[in-house]
Amino acid sequence: MEIGLTVGDDLDRLAASPSRFDFCELGVGEPTLVPGEIDRGRLTDALAGRDLLVHLPYSQRLASYVPEVNDAIVDYQWRLLEAAGDLGAEKAVLHATSADRDDIEFRQTAADQLRRVADAGREAGVEVVVENVGHQHAGLQLSVLGDIARETDTPICFDVGHAYMEGDNRAITRFLRAHGDRVSHLHCHDVRRRGDTHLPVGAGEVDYGAVAAELDEFDGTVALEVFTDDDALLVDSAERVADRLGVDF
Repeated sequence: MEIGLTVGDDLDRLAASPSRFDFCELGVGEPTLVPGEIDRGRLTDALAGRDLLVHLPYSQRLASYVPEVNDAIVDYQWRLLEAAGDLGAEKAVLHATSADRDDIEFRQTAADQLRRVADAGREAGVEVVVENVGHQHAGLQLSVLGDIARETDTPICFDVGHAYMEGDNRAITRFLRAHGDRVSHLHCHDVRRRGDTHLPVGAGEVDYGAVAAELDEFDGTVALEVFTDDDALLVDSAERVADRLGVDF
C-alpha cells in the first residue's frame, strides 16, 4: 500500500509537500495546468522521486444530454490522459457527475461515458479511478456509482469524506461492503455533518475503524486530501490512517 497526498494544481505546493509521502496527486486541466504544457524537468524536480497520480478536471461533467458534447468530453479527457501517461502518471481520478443524476434512463449514458474514458486511460497506460461525489448536486449517488463502476469494470476512488457527507458512517459501511472489491484508490480526510470538509483525520466524525474493517485486505493507494499546508497535520493524518489500515508510514 502507498500513501500519498493531493496537492491541487500547484507545482510549487507539490515541491514543498512532505517528502515522506509515496506519491502526489496533481490536478490537471484547463485553465491552470495543462499536461502538454508542463515543464517535465520542473515536475521531476518537484516530485523528488515520488510517484505521480493525477486528478482530472473537477468541474467537467462526465455526461450530458447532447451526443456531440459527450464526444467532446471524451476527446478532452482522452487528450489529458495521453499527456498524463506521457508524464508517467499511474492513476487518474475522475469525478462521477451527470447532467441529471435522477433520470434513471440517463444512467446508461453516464455508464457509456465512463466506459469510454476508462478505455482511453487504458490506452494511455493510466488507470482511471472513478470518484464518488454524490453529496454534490451533479454527483451520481453512491448506489448508482457502484453499479456503473461494476458494469463498466472501472476501479473506484472511494472518497471517505464525500461518502460521509452523502449518508454518514452507515453509507460508508454499506458501500464498502457491496463494492469494496472495486476500490483501488482512497481519498482520506475528515468531515463534520455541519459542512466542514477536508479536515485533518481525527478532527471530524468519520469512523475510520469502520473503513478499515471493510477494507482489511486493501492494497491500493491512499491519498490524504486534507486542505492545509501544515506539514505536521498532513503527516499526523497519514499516520492515523496508516495505523487504522495496519500499515507503516
